[in-house]
Amino acid sequence: MRTLLAVLTTLAATVAGLSVTTVAAPPARADGPGVGTPWVVSLGDSYISGEAGRWAGASNDSSARADALGPTAYFDNAAGTGEQIDRCHRSRSAEIHIGGGVKSLNLACSGATAATTTGSTFKPGLDFYDDGAGNIGQAKALQRFATTNRVSMVVVSIGGNDFNFASVVATCVADFLGSPSWWKDYCNDDSSVTANFTSANVTAVRNRIATGLQNVRTAMRNAGYGDSSWTLLLQTYPSPIPRSTGFRYSQSGFTRQSTGGCGFWDADANWANDTALPTINSTVRAALTQSGLTNGKVLDLSSAFNGRRLCENTVGLYEEVGLADWRSAGAVDRTEWVNQIRTVSTCCSSSPYYIQESLHPNYWAQLATRSCVRQAYNAGVPRGGACRISGTGLLNGEPRMTLQ
Repeated sequence: MRTLLAVLTTLAATVAGLSVTTVAAPPARADGPGVGTPWVVSLGDSYISGEAGRWAGASNDSSARADALGPTAYFDNAAGTGEQIDRCHRSRSAEIHIGGGVKSLNLACSGATAATTTGSTFKPGLDFYDDGAGNIGQAKALQRFATTNRVSMVVVSIGGNDFNFASVVATCVADFLGSPSWWKDYCNDDSSVTANFTSANVTAVRNRIATGLQNVRTAMRNAGYGDSSWTLLLQTYPSPIPRSTGFRYSQSGFTRQSTGGCGFWDADANWANDTALPTINSTVRAALTQSGLTNGKVLDLSSAFNGRRLCENTVGLYEEVGLADWRSAGAVDRTEWVNQIRTVSTCCSSSPYYIQESLHPNYWAQLATRSCVRQAYNAGVPRGGACRISGTGLLNGEPRMTLQ
């Protein structure tokens, strides 16, 4: 016992003479894969970048009646003084900004195809393009961002421009304006249009989209993400105009374009809804399957704007429905959610419109789709489904939509 006490006394004296050293906790891990506030990121083209998001409805009397966001609508640089990439038109009303504690980044660009294109304007695609001068593809931009930010969901809209959407619309309107009602020149049988929908071209477009989606997956893997730690939400395209029976303007004369900005012959409008749009959307879906992504889901927007489409007989211009402007009660339900088709004669030296805004989801539609994306995000457990209008009026400032 005396020996034990001696040992303990000696040990206590020794310990008392030692300085106590605390081990510092490891530094907090920076935001990145699986860590930090969740982000959702948008990639793709004009149907997700926010093109036409400045305008809520339309008026031929005064653009001010529909001007919801003003001339800075597309300014997205850090200072809020201009665009990061000219004419990408990433609007403040863009669908990706779902809020609710979730941060958002818009990397989409109006006019983008699956692969980057250069020329008079730079259009980043879903690839790793890098010219060394600051112009990079959307996949590379995503990779850089996701490395230091926790990206939970990537929302993609791509393929429309690979089918030459803008030139098809231009041809249809030109045929409408350039032929009389007793000798109609349809665009749906023009070789420049039908060439986009041949079996060979559909296959080529599907391959390009699939490669783009695989690039998105590669970007996330390079940033340190496992495939199961994030979700790719792939959108289909909405119908922008009704079938022939749904127009509020006759196809006789030029009122359909001169007043409504929807210059399609009935037969071409039917073809757009029954053939062109289903072909594009089925190609987008098939590309997701072909890509082999195991974490992909589909947000079906094909009928999301039905009842509010351009020139549809259930809505009208502000002067037609007797409303003062976009702030008027009921404006979201009684005016159009798709922008008028502008031609050189109606745009743009004397007006604030861009031709590229033509036939795109406007402010109301952007907010409606935002609701769809938020429901698809599903509090961090993403799901797919078809989104539709579910009621009238606004809910928390957005149109009422439901994802089923």
